Amino acid sequence: MGGLSVGRIAVISDPGAIRRVLMVNVDNYQKDWLQRRVLSAALANGLLTVEADQWKLQRRALAPLFNLRTVHGFTTAMLETADATVERFSRREGEVVDVADEATRITVDVLERTIFSDGFGRNPDDIRAAMTAYFNTVGRIDPLDILGVPSIVPRPSRWKLRPTLKFFEETIDEIIALRHRRLAADPTSVPRDILTLLLEARDPDSGKALSDVEVRANILTFIAAGQETTANCITWTLYLLSQSHEWRERVQAEADNEWGSLDSLADRLVVTRAVIDEANRLYPPITAISRTALDYDELAGETIKPGTLIVIAPYVLHRHCALWTRPNAFDPNQFFGKARESIDRFAYLPFGVGPRICIGATFAIQEASIMVATIMRHFTLEMVSGSTPWPVQKVTLRPKGGLPMIVRRR
Repeated sequence: MGGLSVGRIAVISDPGAIRRVLMVNVDNYQKDWLQRRVLSAALANGLLTVEADQWKLQRRALAPLFNLRTVHGFTTAMLETADATVERFSRREGEVVDVADEATRITVDVLERTIFSDGFGRNPDDIRAAMTAYFNTVGRIDPLDILGVPSIVPRPSRWKLRPTLKFFEETIDEIIALRHRRLAADPTSVPRDILTLLLEARDPDSGKALSDVEVRANILTFIAAGQETTANCITWTLYLLSQSHEWRERVQAEADNEWGSLDSLADRLVVTRAVIDEANRLYPPITAISRTALDYDELAGETIKPGTLIVIAPYVLHRHCALWTRPNAFDPNQFFGKARESIDRFAYLPFGVGPRICIGATFAIQEASIMVATIMRHFTLEMVSGSTPWPVQKVTLRPKGGLPMIVRRR
């Protein structure tokens, strides 16, 4: 714990203190102003940024969209994307492929098949390019934000973001309008994808529906937050498997054995899941969770004053020598059986924890499991000689310059 000149900051890696911030005394810690200001550049009115009653309403309304039964219903769509990936990789056997770029292509394809079954109405390559532009821009903190300048003052660093946001908003608004017309004309003919579920979602307490603005904001949230984190999860998992002959063979053997039945496939990929969990430990999709203290509190024996910025850094937490036996080693064994049970719930936070835990975590893990198992079932990936990935933070943790790998058929 310590302080910086920009204000009082407490960096926490003690599981007990983390539990207090995110669970026990959660009402005393709200999303900090800097995080909200950065994210609200694109995700205002969505679940990731709203607070208080608006957040509670959206969370209650959206929860059924990502329960286990609903997510299992998307298995076929994810397998179709996996098959398309195999075809694409087969055409490039022996060539160098940017796996990070391919992972983005995969997750965009899944989004199109699960959120917008009728398609984006735009070229998927344009969608991917817009996402890349979005994350390259939104990940930067503008000096005016640090200085506390009111948000009404334009941020020069985000001017480049305006065309990207306009593209997303126009695309999504057109899709929403079309779906409204289809629902009004013949509800039975409309696909039961996430868009339809969003438009039909109701707060179970009040019966209130989401406005079109909230629907658009949450679709943007799913695209921006869900797509990027899952793509990076797949990327880092494939990288780590390329470095371990033992775990590569175990994942391939499991995929060979379990592909006979596709019923609850992702749930049966236990080795693959352990590898993904370990990848998320070493390269967590969320690299920082921050909150602002509203009142006095005590964390890990230290007094917390009102206004203190609380920072929980999963990248640090997941590699903390006091919490992990071999913190920097790739060892999926620690996510099996009793070893997994011994992990403190607040020492491993790939998707956060508490009331604001990532609502799409189940969706992301199922998608990553199916994609990794499918790719490893058909291919072996080798890092290009002399290439070493270096993690950089752009909202999420991605490899600098991509992940060049050679694709070889098994």
